[in-house]
Amino acid sequence: MASGGLLKLLRPSAVLLAATLRPAAGIATTAGRRSDADAPPGRVSRYPVPYKKDLPYDIVALMEEVETKGGFLPNVFKALSHRPAEFRAFFAYYNELMNKETGRLTKADRELIVVATSMHNQCLYCVVSHSALHRIYSKKPTLADQVAVNYKNAELSPRERAMLDFALAVGRSDTITDQHFLSLEEVGFDREDAWDIGAIAAFFAMSNRMAHVTDMRPNEEFYNLGRVPRAKDKGDGEGK
Repeated sequence: MASGGLLKLLRPSAVLLAATLRPAAGIATTAGRRSDADAPPGRVSRYPVPYKKDLPYDIVALMEEVETKGGFLPNVFKALSHRPAEFRAFFAYYNELMNKETGRLTKADRELIVVATSMHNQCLYCVVSHSALHRIYSKKPTLADQVAVNYKNAELSPRERAMLDFALAVGRSDTITDQHFLSLEEVGFDREDAWDIGAIAAFFAMSNRMAHVTDMRPNEEFYNLGRVPRAKDKGDGEGK
């Protein structure tokens, strides 16, 4: 696939990620400064992070778009750029799973599945980063923290609990039976939703393990995102 076609494929994921990662008030951004992706930063991965000049154009363009619109570049982009072909495959599948508009899973649901799966796999990067995304999508500043400690003791709805029970069954490699599907159907999910839940849990089980292999570290910005309402820009009106 040509570089332009690949960038077009990945751009929806980049735009959405950038929009959700826009920093809260008081968090510094990279605007007006030399990009932190210009040179390999410290404490991102145990593998070398390439210089931008050594990366394919489509990957550089995607990274710059995310950083410009979101205010910072998540370290997963830097770490996975060590292998460009795998970077493209990862974000293409990520986009299909996390940004689709079909089915009964909300974006907050999808992020909560990632938090629970990553908690089970003890993945620091994914727990921290996807907890931030869940806070932004759900407008609930504490639920992801509860799930990150022990989802069985979290303040979940019956629907969310059944969803995470199924996701963790997949994440633990339990034998999946018809009863697992029936438990989802009782709270309003169908078989296609079950596929989505299972696919997200399975994909992030892989992602969690690669984060362990690379020793991927969360950006500091993730820790505060979504915890307090973002101040509205001056001049924002009701109709905007």
